[in-house]
Amino acid sequence: MLRAPWLCVLTLLAAAAGCANQILPERTPRDGTMFGPTRMRIHPIFTQVKDWTGDGQPDGIEALIEFQDRFDDPTKASGRAVFELFEYRAYNPDPRGERVHSPWTGSLMTVDEQRARWNRTLSTYSFRLAFPNVSEGRNYVLAAGFDRTAGEGQASRFFDRIVIEGRRPSSTEPTVASDATTPSTRPANP
Repeated sequence: MLRAPWLCVLTLLAAAAGCANQILPERTPRDGTMFGPTRMRIHPIFTQVKDWTGDGQPDGIEALIEFQDRFDDPTKASGRAVFELFEYRAYNPDPRGERVHSPWTGSLMTVDEQRARWNRTLSTYSFRLAFPNVSEGRNYVLAAGFDRTAGEGQASRFFDRIVIEGRRPSSTEPTVASDATTPSTRPANP
């Protein structure tokens, strides 16, 4: 009587082990055309000056890059990213001023690089651009270029840039409440 349940369990385990060793098929050229990246953007909300060490001082910029396919859905890409950081020039058609740091490069060519940089929650790739002299109070322009190999020697390039706005220092002066924000009733006297 006990043989039947054990036999079912062993059969399921053997089937699962066989599936685990299955080799996934390669993506066809049609799949690449249909679901491959057609554009890239630097994520404007989550790309920020960051403190990675927790010492209260910014260590650089965390840049998040998102690729989209022809259906405007997030997708993955392989290739090489190059980032440049510039001073911000207000009221100028090209807001890029002087370059403030040498370019950073990041690779997405191997499976390990893909796993290390992919953020499943945001469907973006994360790059930590170390720059100890970065200031949280300054505005910068971050530009990114991405070269990818589309297969069979074809290459495509994507470009984007954003303005990273510096944080404004918080005022230490107490604010005076206006009549519109003062309570309309007062506590009762005991």
